[in-house]
Amino acid sequence: MNLKEIKELIELMTEKDISELELERAGVRLRISRVRRAAVEAGVPASVLPAAAPAVAANPAAVAPAPAPAAPPAEPREDLHIVKSPIVGTFYEAPAPGAPQFVKVGDPVQPGKVLCIIEAMKLMNEIESDVAGEILKRFVENAQPVEYGEALFAIRPLKK
Repeated sequence: MNLKEIKELIELMTEKDISELELERAGVRLRISRVRRAAVEAGVPASVLPAAAPAVAANPAAVAPAPAPAAPPAEPREDLHIVKSPIVGTFYEAPAPGAPQFVKVGDPVQPGKVLCIIEAMKLMNEIESDVAGEILKRFVENAQPVEYGEALFAIRPLKK
């Protein structure tokens, strides 16, 4: 995979409005994402970020990473509580295939309410809400792998 092919993939992603692409060819793994992961991990929902140029992550032996342009940090529209993954694993929205989701966007939650399951090493770990509020956004899709500290849900806390 050469630089020209990577540029073509980035152009295709921009043209077709694809937010993320992962490709593996000849032992080289390439992941291109238009969402700035650092901002999401810092608790800024992707919906409040300005449009981002695609960021490329690849095997460093195959392609040298290009420096990312510095952008001013975006301010969230409101005070949101971000529920982050406490472990690396696989995100599940329901207790079993075909079962109803634990929570949906717009659902009210209380502390202790199960939001999802993260499977790690064949163990199902229930992730609970630690605040009372309303689910505003879910950042990951069902059966998607998640990293430690990755944003899972944005909750608007109840005002006291």
